[in-house]
Amino acid sequence: MDLATIIGLVAAFGLMLSAIMQGGSLLIFINIPSLLIVFGGTLGTVLVHFPFGDILGAFKVARKAFFHKSTSPVDTISKLIAYAGKARKEGILSLQSVMNEIDDEFFLKGLQMAVDGQEPEALKDMLEKEIEYVMDRHDKGAEIFSTFAAYSPAMGMIGTLIGLVQMLQNMSDPSSIGPAMAVALLTTFYGAVIANVVANPIAGKLKLRSASEVLNKTLVAEGMKSILEGENPRLMEQRLHAFVAPVQRESNFGR
Repeated sequence: MDLATIIGLVAAFGLMLSAIMQGGSLLIFINIPSLLIVFGGTLGTVLVHFPFGDILGAFKVARKAFFHKSTSPVDTISKLIAYAGKARKEGILSLQSVMNEIDDEFFLKGLQMAVDGQEPEALKDMLEKEIEYVMDRHDKGAEIFSTFAAYSPAMGMIGTLIGLVQMLQNMSDPSSIGPAMAVALLTTFYGAVIANVVANPIAGKLKLRSASEVLNKTLVAEGMKSILEGENPRLMEQRLHAFVAPVQRESNFGR
């Protein structure tokens, strides 16, 4: 579970609720017509924008914002260097014995392909193709949440206009002004909350998760190709270190 995402959402909503409670009842911020306009309208426009299957897929991808097991690129490089040394000493088939140490499906697939005798370039091409598909899925998921963030304030503005029209048409009835004004203001509030507290932050987190996952997969693809080619582990380490920041580079061979 990603604590930063959970803490951030709890803090954002908690502080807003605290401020609301300081000024009165929470119930005055709950308005069914406003909720229907913003939530229903935003969902409807997003359904027009994207196929239904893509939206369902985006919500599955969104789980990465809340549940994500981060893999350090330094750990990935260390494993690859260790496996490279083992393969040079004992042969590529010796990597069969380390497969139970791997819990990453992509890494495991690369190892299995290497043990099965795949050619280095073919192995890298196949893994890179899978990386491209992963990037496409993640980019689409982030784009859908960015679209939610774009449409929800617009639906809030539409709700505001609806409320103002209702208010202006019933100026002779003072009792109707309050509910109409509530719709006008609360729709804007709901749209801003959806966009800036939920949708945009999740889209941003998904982009970061995607970049981290793609980096690790790229390291695996490069590393497995080098292992199959019998590259010197020290040279392989230097090449893989080019993918990470200097402060993260830890040599497995000392200085």
